[in-house]
Amino acid sequence: MEARIPRFLLMPLVAAFAAFQAGCSGLFFYPDQQVYITPDRLELAYEDVWLETPDGETLHGWWLPAQGEPRGDVYFLHGNAQNISSHVLNVAWLPETGYNVFLPDYRGYGRSTGATDLEGALHDAEAGLRWLGERTDGKRPLYLLGQSLGGALAITLASEWVPRQERPELSGVIVDSAFSGFRAIAREKLAGFWLTWPLQAPLSWTIPDDYEGVDRIGDISPVPVMVIHSVRDGIIPIHHGLALYEAAEQPKRFLRTDLPHAGTFLLPEYQRAVLEFMENPAETAASSLKHSP
Repeated sequence: MEARIPRFLLMPLVAAFAAFQAGCSGLFFYPDQQVYITPDRLELAYEDVWLETPDGETLHGWWLPAQGEPRGDVYFLHGNAQNISSHVLNVAWLPETGYNVFLPDYRGYGRSTGATDLEGALHDAEAGLRWLGERTDGKRPLYLLGQSLGGALAITLASEWVPRQERPELSGVIVDSAFSGFRAIAREKLAGFWLTWPLQAPLSWTIPDDYEGVDRIGDISPVPVMVIHSVRDGIIPIHHGLALYEAAEQPKRFLRTDLPHAGTFLLPEYQRAVLEFMENPAETAASSLKHSP
């Protein structure tokens, strides 16, 4: 009988080979084109949005209008798997509280064109924010909310947007379940399995060190930052969130949760904490000691 490599051993090898081929991008991006749920199934009004990137890709997103008079706008950058149709539940509660939400898919995800890569995702995040600025004209408070991979992209985006004094002006940045750096998490994940342990150094060094969140999050000040992380996060351990909070400048706040990875908004109490942050960003510095880790 022909010898076979067990599936559970084969998958890490395939991932490692893909990472070599793509400069480690395969460790971060797991897109698909399946439609899991649409906003109307959640009884939400929505609008399909199509926008063009400067390098010729077409991105698809959803605009979820607030119910009643809008209090502000939320720009949501989702995590690394699937597409917006599997992540919309994370922000489906916001329109009822008075916030418009825009959530785009990065290139290669869902109905967006192109192939995934780190530089491309960063360009897409900026393109979406510029579209949102044109849509809203900076009339209301604007909050950048990034979850997991989206949190890492949000840090890089805001760390460049704020110092350049770009418009629309950010009122606050919320980073949920994010890793402290692309290179750092790649090395950590590769080191966690014996077959890929020898590859941690050569593979992680293929990732540019220009986008490490701990090096950039301080540049978001004076815009208030909220870092959210769970003690039960089995995908991105809480030490990443703590490192980001430590590296951030005032004003800042830390929200410690106890749900699985990126499950923050399943509980109303965590929703309320985020709403409190968005409603009183100017008071974040005064309350930061109370909410420190």
